[in-house]
Amino acid sequence: MGSYEERLTERLALVGTIDPQSSGAATLSTDVIDMRDHQRVEFLIMIGAMVATSTVNFSVKGDTASGGAFATSITGKLITALTAAGTDDNKQAKVEVTAEECAAQGVRYLRGDLVIAVAASLVCVIVQAAPNRYSPAADFDLASVDEIVA
Repeated sequence: MGSYEERLTERLALVGTIDPQSSGAATLSTDVIDMRDHQRVEFLIMIGAMVATSTVNFSVKGDTASGGAFATSITGKLITALTAAGTDDNKQAKVEVTAEECAAQGVRYLRGDLVIAVAASLVCVIVQAAPNRYSPAADFDLASVDEIVA
């Protein structure tokens, strides 16, 4: 465990995203995450305004290769469908996956798949990892991380 003095920016690596966007019907995927580098990851799914007929689903997929097909759904790592009809506008969901769960399913690499069906929705996904097998966490941040203020 980290000490109380340890900053979150030193402990949590930003390892994947689906950048904020208004998306029509589509499947969007996060960056691929190598679970050999991390003990656990958390996917933060954020949904903004949804068109009345929108449906948004999210699941975590795994593969043995970083460029694989990601056909293996990680057991129990999907959210209940978010719908405008279900008043799910402006809601969030969190999904956590451990390295042990990946190993049990024979996968090394993960990615999150966000499926928007029927109509446009405002969406975003952030993936953070900790504890990292090697420090500091910033070494594992995406190249797109422009600044860290602690």
